[in-house]
Amino acid sequence: MAALELLDRYTYDDYKKWEGRWELIDGIPYAMSPAPYPKHQRLLLKTAKELMDTMTCKECEVFIAPIDWRVSKDTVVQPDVAVFCEETQEQYFTKTPPVVVEILSEATAYKDLTTKFELYEKTGVHYYVVINPKREVAEAFYNKGKKFDLLGYFEKDGRVDMQWNGCRASIDFAKVFS
Repeated sequence: MAALELLDRYTYDDYKKWEGRWELIDGIPYAMSPAPYPKHQRLLLKTAKELMDTMTCKECEVFIAPIDWRVSKDTVVQPDVAVFCEETQEQYFTKTPPVVVEILSEATAYKDLTTKFELYEKTGVHYYVVINPKREVAEAFYNKGKKFDLLGYFEKDGRVDMQWNGCRASIDFAKVFS
């Protein structure tokens, strides 16, 4: 972006003009740099593969970043891995994904564990899985009435099973962390 006009809040119309990778949450821009480490990308791909291999419904599909989920006119995020159950002709999805996975990095950990946690919780994401690549552990949360409950803490021998709207999927962390 050559020059950013300083505004109190930005919208999707502003966001789509920016160069580079950004997220926009409640009108506040967040830079998505630097690029993720190779381990982050390996975990991302293995997690997406686990979801693709185990998902039982054909109306849902697994996507990896960068893919835009336009929550509102002033909120656009790019989950590391997300399951979307809608067809779109746009450059973004608008319906809440039932499953979102974020892989922590030093640059995004705080945002993933606070700002995005709250966003995913209030928008009704059914399952939010947070993977810590340094410790090789994951936490999974299940949304009960727009409030996340801890479903479990998973190490290399763990597996999270998910079910939503007649669909099923799972993540076997032995395969993800191998």
